[in-house]
Amino acid sequence: MSFQAYLDNIQTKTGKTAEDLKKLATQKGFLEKGELKASVKATQIVQWLKDDYELGHGHAMAMFAYFKGKRE
Repeated sequence: MSFQAYLDNIQTKTGKTAEDLKKLATQKGFLEKGELKASVKATQIVQWLKDDYELGHGHAMAMFAYFKGKRE
């Protein structure tokens, strides 16, 4: 599955785009000025997305990668 397919599936499941989730992650304190804080670990992001949006591990990790700057 391509990275874009992961993002598309996340939007279908949650109704939120990757940018929407990035804004929510900023509100949660995971990002600052659009950048993932150095102290934030993948496990924190994964658990948040699993708990609040019922994403699976792979999709949550795709969002973590997105927050780190991956776009392809």
